[in-house]
Amino acid sequence: MIKFDPQTFENGYAVNTLDEIEVGILLHLLEDPRTQIGDIADALAVARNTVSSRLRRLESLNVLRSGGREVDLSTVGFDVLGFITLEVAHRDLDPVLTALRSLDRVLEVHEISGRGDVWCRVVAQDTKDLHRTLRSILRIRGVLRTETSLALKEHIPYRIQPLLRGLIQPVH
Repeated sequence: MIKFDPQTFENGYAVNTLDEIEVGILLHLLEDPRTQIGDIADALAVARNTVSSRLRRLESLNVLRSGGREVDLSTVGFDVLGFITLEVAHRDLDPVLTALRSLDRVLEVHEISGRGDVWCRVVAQDTKDLHRTLRSILRIRGVLRTETSLALKEHIPYRIQPLLRGLIQPVH
């Protein structure tokens, strides 16, 4: 069980950790953003008020952002965001993708054109954690080499609202 303690410090930084109920709430919201509080409470076998109070706490700690349906991983200790380009032996592409799916710190994977064959978005708690993830990726049969870039600061978070607004034709 992961214990919630917003006063925990790691490497000089405050780290919010989550308990099983909070993780359960986040998983339900990520799986179905329209999930009702009552449905979450039933699934977790807790009272509706417990879910409501935990949601308020997650929002006040900025764990939830973007209208309460996106988790800010840096607030729970995953401060390192990396982008890894993999060069893969093409005959091993499918097994590589399967292996990447099993790594919990790999958030997103795309097959790409240009330099490299696969692009991954990964998170880590620190550089040692990132190193362990990179080593795990390099141990996958068919991965020939990797190139890693680290995000230093987020200036524009993932968004689609401007794109959608651009689809609206002004009425003349």
